[in-house]
Amino acid sequence: MLSILDSSNYLKGLLILARKDNRLVDNEREIIRSVAREFGFSRDFYEDTLKTLMSNKYIKDDPFKFSSKDVAEKFLVDGFKLALSDGNITTPEYTWLKNFAYINEIDNPRFHNILSSFLSEHKAS
Repeated sequence: MLSILDSSNYLKGLLILARKDNRLVDNEREIIRSVAREFGFSRDFYEDTLKTLMSNKYIKDDPFKFSSKDVAEKFLVDGFKLALSDGNITTPEYTWLKNFAYINEIDNPRFHNILSSFLSEHKAS
């Protein structure tokens, strides 16, 4: 179970990542909705946020630190899932995820291991 702060940051991180390529596709919306429901956010809240995401100046793009490395690594998996849901990961998405990993003390080898594991599972499904 995540803390309220970790849950909020988790959703916020996915929202930030979703707008990094300047478009919000249906697959990204569904991933965000699924996480928002899982964490107990109200439907009105996340639907309104999705509607205004691209122009919402109150969602700052800065990466943040989770309370544990385990949560940060779980977020990276969902971050890769979201970034690749439209077929490719863009440079701004990749760069943001790398910065996020750095802030959460996930070193380069672990970052690439998480990405490789995700890609292997993604290709198998």
